[in-house]
Amino acid sequence: MAGLVDFQDEEQVKSFLENMNVECHYQCYREKDPDGCYRLVDYLEGIQKNFDEAAKVLKFNCEENKHSESCYKLGAYHVTGKGGLTQDLKTAFRCFLMACETPGKKSVEACHNVGILAHDGQVNEDGQPDLGKARDYYAKACDGSYAASCFNLSTMFLQGGPGLAKDMGLACKYSMKACDLGHIWACANASRMYKLGDGVDKDEAKAEVLKNRAQQLHREQQKHVQPITFG
Repeated sequence: MAGLVDFQDEEQVKSFLENMNVECHYQCYREKDPDGCYRLVDYLEGIQKNFDEAAKVLKFNCEENKHSESCYKLGAYHVTGKGGLTQDLKTAFRCFLMACETPGKKSVEACHNVGILAHDGQVNEDGQPDLGKARDYYAKACDGSYAASCFNLSTMFLQGGPGLAKDMGLACKYSMKACDLGHIWACANASRMYKLGDGVDKDEAKAEVLKNRAQQLHREQQKHVQPITFG
């Protein structure tokens, strides 16, 4: 069929990749298409392994086009110092914040990362954890059904801290939501709360159901762990 590429033919593959490169550059820089720029990043990373150039496109697409996924990935580059960029958590924080506040496929995960960095404290002016900010961004990610954020919220309310009162009711609420989303430790924590009546009415039957849920999730997780084999 016309238009199909024979991937066994080296010349056809080479021509196909060159055309893809040209097309992605055109979409990004001539048509000003943010999704075209992101496809160019995929090409640079996946085909050319040119992470330095990919970082430049991500920076352009994030800063000029406000492309959420590009901001998220640029933040990840800054966390590790990938693509020749300076390893800089504060810059990563700003990138994740932009991705969080701009609708996109990675927005919820970006909000979680903002919460983590605020919780850690290294990106804050005083170097101390900002529990209020962490709570707000975890809550935003939790509202988007991100299990790890719901779990982190539950542990924050379980422990309390400066500017954040301990609240066992909220701790249980977020543990239950994280459990519903498949978080093993959230199910275990919620089970213990119901068993002890800590922040909720004591309910041993519900505690047992949650304990069984945690065990089931653990078994399912173990099935996906590939055994190490030596050739």
